[in-house]
Amino acid sequence: MTQSWTLTAYIAKRFLLGIAITLGICALLIFMIDIVELLRLSGKTGEVPMLALTEIAFLRLPAYIEFLFGFAVLVGSIGALMMLNRKNELAVMRAGGMSVWQFLWPGILVGLIIGVLGMVLYNPLAAAGRDSADRKFAKAFGSEKNLLKAQGGGTWLRQAGEDGESVIGAAAAANRGLKLTGVMALTYDRDGHFSERIDAANADLKEGYWQLRNGWVTRLGQEPEKFETYLISTHLTPDRVQDALGTVLSVSFWELPGLIEVTEKAKLSSEKLRIQYETLWSRPLLCIAMVLLAATVSLKSFRSGRIQTMVAAGMFGGFGFFLISEISRQIGIAGLAPAWAAVWLPVVLVLVISTTVLLHQEDG
Repeated sequence: MTQSWTLTAYIAKRFLLGIAITLGICALLIFMIDIVELLRLSGKTGEVPMLALTEIAFLRLPAYIEFLFGFAVLVGSIGALMMLNRKNELAVMRAGGMSVWQFLWPGILVGLIIGVLGMVLYNPLAAAGRDSADRKFAKAFGSEKNLLKAQGGGTWLRQAGEDGESVIGAAAAANRGLKLTGVMALTYDRDGHFSERIDAANADLKEGYWQLRNGWVTRLGQEPEKFETYLISTHLTPDRVQDALGTVLSVSFWELPGLIEVTEKAKLSSEKLRIQYETLWSRPLLCIAMVLLAATVSLKSFRSGRIQTMVAAGMFGGFGFFLISEISRQIGIAGLAPAWAAVWLPVVLVLVISTTVLLHQEDG
């Protein structure tokens, strides 16, 4: 049976509608939860206008939805195939000589397009919205987010510069990491040997160096010397420090390669950025895998019964995949596995398993 473009468009429209409805429901739930959390914070820190809170929630929403692309494709595809199955449209297609791959390929195409557009177009828009939301959040609640803050309450930064590596500690960071107060720095020469300790009241990040003011410098075998201004070289630039040390949600797909290069040059960990970059690259294949996974549990006839069990198994399999995928991501972030392996192996695994199951179901 030759598949007409009318039938292809009809099936693709079903998949697209199912995915869109799933994303819409998820977006509404996320928005409501975020608004409630912002209201809670507003009640603790002071009165913030409802309009400002709503604007922040709307700007953050695309970045949160981005996490659910794979889940939305899975659930939307299950819904689309079940509707086609319930109306016996799949049975008619099969009777006309169509194989499972023929009526699945429109869904696969929809998943591929969603994955590609999500990577190259949606992600930059979501990143820009998240960055704007962070700025508005800081303005509304009266304090900048400390992008350098560690769990112990202090701020520590390991970096490299023209003169060698250095470690900078500070009591607090402001202006999105550009200004440090209560600074203590340990510098090393190009051979990695300890050079000096600097204690300063504050430090500002300039182009190619940190400018420390009002402090003391101590060298081995020498008396401490007081200074008004002291410079420590760094490869970390002002326009990159907030991204390199902040959330990857505010960095777009197109900015990640350059940011990874700058981060590694500054001798900072780039694993989280590499994981994010590989995750975005894998999104088209992930969406295709979710369509195939949905097909493994949605093609059984309603008359045969146990369709609810099959769908529940598909949802359970989807949650299992996302759990394994997140564990693999954390392993990659910890540096225990290459970034490409941590991201791509779970996706390839579910793709192979789904294809194998479909081949077994259709061809025996």
